[in-house]
Amino acid sequence: MILPRYRITTTIILTSTLLLCACAGYSPDNRMLGNSREQVVQILGQPTTELTTPEGRVMMYPRGPYGKHTYFVYLNRDGNMERWAQVLDDKNFEQIKPNMHRDEVVALIGVSKATFGLARNRGYVWNYRYVTPHCFWFQIEFTSENTVRSTGYGKPPGCKIRGGR
Repeated sequence: MILPRYRITTTIILTSTLLLCACAGYSPDNRMLGNSREQVVQILGQPTTELTTPEGRVMMYPRGPYGKHTYFVYLNRDGNMERWAQVLDDKNFEQIKPNMHRDEVVALIGVSKATFGLARNRGYVWNYRYVTPHCFWFQIEFTSENTVRSTGYGKPPGCKIRGGR
């Protein structure tokens, strides 16, 4: 069966539009500075977490579980986007110390979408993939009381080591 030309053209236009919209909403950029909260949500979608700060609000956009970015969008007291940052990096990971509460970790690098529990209700682990030339992810082990027990770097499942090892 041969489709009419207008149907093929319509299909191509709709597919292209959907692909462009999907790509445009992955991360914030400087063109969004000054936008209202509602405009940010239109572009990026609803944040997974939103916190009130003395300066305004922080909207969090983790792009996991297998994405390598978590974006924080900072709104001023008037509700307009003032700045944004990609927070999954070594500088922020180094600030996470034993006995920190989970809420402090969330305020620093957001929530993880790749988690697992520990045996005998000993707590749980959050895993963060991030941009690195090495095959690592950052891991945080929490106690059952929601405080950091330890942190470190590990190899994610499916990590392939070159050279056949």
